[in-house]
Amino acid sequence: MAKKKAGAMTFADRVIDFNKHVHFEGKLPPGIRIMNPFREDDNIIPISSAFYKKFYDDNNVRHLILGINPGRFGGGVTGIPFTDTKRLKSECGIPYSGKETHEPSSVFVYDVVNAFGGAKAFYSKIYINSMSPLGFTSVGPNGKEINYNYYDSKPLTDAVYDFMVDNIRKQIAMGVKTDVCFCFGTGKNEKFLQQLNDKFNFFGKIVALEHPRFIMQYKLKSKQVYIDKYLKAFSEALG
Repeated sequence: MAKKKAGAMTFADRVIDFNKHVHFEGKLPPGIRIMNPFREDDNIIPISSAFYKKFYDDNNVRHLILGINPGRFGGGVTGIPFTDTKRLKSECGIPYSGKETHEPSSVFVYDVVNAFGGAKAFYSKIYINSMSPLGFTSVGPNGKEINYNYYDSKPLTDAVYDFMVDNIRKQIAMGVKTDVCFCFGTGKNEKFLQQLNDKFNFFGKIVALEHPRFIMQYKLKSKQVYIDKYLKAFSEALG
C-alpha cells in the first residue's frame, strides 16, 4: 500500500481540491440547470472531505468507475458519487445531521461494497466519479425539478462535451490506473464513453456494467446476479 508522505498531497487531497474548484462556465440549453452541490451547500465540502480523508488519505493508485452525472438524492446531497445520506452514515461512518435522502443506486452500490469486503477495502482499490462531476435538472410536467442526464439531449451533450473531457483528464491525473475504466451503464453512457476513448485513448479498455439504478428498478429479483458480475469484473481488473 502506498502510504502518504509528509507534506505530500494524498489522493484525498487531490479529490477535495478538485471538488472545491469544479465549475461549469459554459451555457446550457434552455430549461436545464446545472447542479453544483459544492457551491450550493456550505456543508457539502466538509461532509465529502471527511469521507475522502477517511478512505483515500494515501497514495494508492486506484481503478476508476465513471457514472453518468450526480443525482439529486445521492451525490447531489453528499458530494460523494453514489452515496446517499443513509449510506454515508450507516456504511461509511460519516456523521450527518441534515435532511435524510434515499437513492436506489446507492443501495445497490453499497451492496457491492459490502460484498467486496466493506468500504475500507473497496475504496482502497476503486474511485468513483462520473462523466460529468456536476448534475443537471429540468422541470417536469408537474412543475417539480427532476434529474436530467448529459445524454438526454444533444444540445446538452454538446454544451458539456469539453467539460466532460477535461473532467476525465483530471480524474486520471488524481492517480488512477488507465488499463481499465469501469462504466456504470451499458447503453448511452457506455457508447459515449467508448467514443471519447476511441478519440482520446484515455484507457486501455472500457468495461461496462449495468447501471445501479437500472438494476434496482428493473432487475431487483436478480440483484445478486449483478453483484456477482460486478465482483467478477473488479477481480479480473484488480488481479
